[in-house]
Amino acid sequence: MCRSPLAEKILGAQLRAAIGTDPRVFRCESAGTWGHSGAGMEPHAAAVLAERGIEAGRFVARELNPDQVLEADLILGATREHREQVRLLDPYAGGRTFTIREFARFARRVYPATLPEADPAARARVLVDRVAMLRTPRPGPGRPADDIPDPFGAPLHVFRLCADMLAEGLAALVEHLAPASTAGRRGSSAV
Repeated sequence: MCRSPLAEKILGAQLRAAIGTDPRVFRCESAGTWGHSGAGMEPHAAAVLAERGIEAGRFVARELNPDQVLEADLILGATREHREQVRLLDPYAGGRTFTIREFARFARRVYPATLPEADPAARARVLVDRVAMLRTPRPGPGRPADDIPDPFGAPLHVFRLCADMLAEGLAALVEHLAPASTAGRRGSSAV
């Protein structure tokens, strides 16, 4: 109702802006790890999206299920607890399950020019593999800074801060998906 739809919509907007992708190239979907199935987006979340020029559209909350985990190439959660909930659904999903900020931290260590040149989907697959290699084989508890706090019930300015954290973390993924000749030159590792 809050972070999930914000992340889904912000990521979609970032992908369209960065590589002009349509929904058939990357599918961005959100789901919660508990409760609220069938609920609409929290009004403050919709307001923050509107402030950013992002269409909130029709949103109905749903709970994450094992089939979604199995089908996903990359699973990003807002917190370490979300990451652990995914692993409870599928213990083999650990290599492609991260918090948004955790993924961003490791993605910034991957040099964009080392990813496949033209195909954003191929770049994404290799990026996920490289980020997984940079993390310990079995992720530990992680860092508290990897979590993005839940703004549920908070005033609008807290939702804005949450959206800023989501956008910053997701940008680390998106900046790697443009062709190597135009991707950002951030990163210090030739992974």
